[in-house]
Amino acid sequence: MAKLKNIIKQLAESDFEAIYDSLMENGADKSAYLLKSMREKSTSDNKIMSELEVNTNAYYTLRSRLNQKIEEYLLQQLESPRTDLLKKVANINEIIFTKKKAIAIATLKKLEKELLDYDLSNELTVIYKSLKKLHINYPDHYNYSQSYNQHVAYMLAVDKAEDMLGEYFKKYGQYTLSNSETEKLGLTLLNKEMNNVAALYKSHRLHVYQSCMNIFHRLFVEVEEDSLDDDLEPIEDILVKIQRTFEDYNLDSIYHHLKIIFEFLKLEYYNHYRVYRKAEKYFEEVNEDTALLLSNYNLYTYPSQFLISKLERHKRLGLEEEMYEENEEMFSDFEVDTNDIPQYVTYMIYRALSCYYVKKYDQASRWINNLLNEVSLKRYPNAQLEIKVILALQYCLLNDYDLFNQLINSIQRQIRIIGKENCEHLMIFTKILKVSISELKKNKEEKIRALIRKFSMFQKQGFSPSMYIKMDDEFISKLSW
Repeated sequence: MAKLKNIIKQLAESDFEAIYDSLMENGADKSAYLLKSMREKSTSDNKIMSELEVNTNAYYTLRSRLNQKIEEYLLQQLESPRTDLLKKVANINEIIFTKKKAIAIATLKKLEKELLDYDLSNELTVIYKSLKKLHINYPDHYNYSQSYNQHVAYMLAVDKAEDMLGEYFKKYGQYTLSNSETEKLGLTLLNKEMNNVAALYKSHRLHVYQSCMNIFHRLFVEVEEDSLDDDLEPIEDILVKIQRTFEDYNLDSIYHHLKIIFEFLKLEYYNHYRVYRKAEKYFEEVNEDTALLLSNYNLYTYPSQFLISKLERHKRLGLEEEMYEENEEMFSDFEVDTNDIPQYVTYMIYRALSCYYVKKYDQASRWINNLLNEVSLKRYPNAQLEIKVILALQYCLLNDYDLFNQLINSIQRQIRIIGKENCEHLMIFTKILKVSISELKKNKEEKIRALIRKFSMFQKQGFSPSMYIKMDDEFISKLSW
């Protein structure tokens, strides 16, 4: 039921009403009632069965039919000139075997032109393969053979670009947790390889994929200030070109869905250069689709970065307390993927910090404990240490001395293994907590302030949730009681 319920809750209001009206018009009252119940109520299966007066078998049949109706409706909404074009390509053999050769060739040439407009490389190979066959006894056979070979190669290039894009952001997630120079080198090599593939063809699609990676790479891996390459095209110019591409190919379904990626990149671009006034416009647009971004776009960008940017924004504006309530609605149907460890870690810590900022320390500790119990972070010792320190802060604020002491001992052992020089800021953080929980009352506040001054000298590197703790007077007061 959960899957069907999630689909129903995620339907746009117009789609929901259209499906509901269609069911009512066709006399499917029970299906309509089930649709409405799943959308508007938190009702158990048993209660719905009772209200509908059906047994278990009939109920599951009803659910299955409703699911089918929703799928049929959503499929109909996908109808577009592009979809119609793909249907025509699928019927090419029917044209070849039932139409005169001249008509078949004319039809294929028309399809070729339309497919070129949409840059549909896979389908173009089918067209050229057919044209090649139809011209086997004509001089144009060679030209169509060449076109076929070229588009097969181009199709493989597009496939490779898509694969590299997904691999890049998978590796970037690992890099955020490890902060490893080896991982960073791997990202740089992938970025160069993407540039090489994109340079093979004058293709707007390859340029879009290349831009997804290049812009992100320049903002988060080889940051602009560190770059020695003065010949790089300004990011703002790239964004303008991409916008123009999306406008020129406004019926392309992939581009339609990738718009949110470039809204996100614009947000991060303006954040990077601290042009916060412009960033606000894009923040609102991306924030509305946070759950969608996290769920469906990790092959084209690193969506978890938005959660980090949101923490930074709210901390900067003093709006930390707003996140908690917003999360309850925003993530009501979101299912985080535990197999995507970097995203899972970032999401869980984001939720924990949202609880922390509204003083729900018990909830924050539950989020973190669930994280530590659900996935193994042995591969990322520094990230694991960061998480444990945040958990120790919650125990400190909850005055749970037993759990705090157990955890702080574990943290200190891990610091010795990692090496103090590799986690100095966390050593200082643990000292702050130990001063807070100590029985000594004298000069406690002064000691904490002195340690905070030392902590503030460190720069954020990689996954550093400890840096998002606002160490202001209120923080000091809570730890100095």
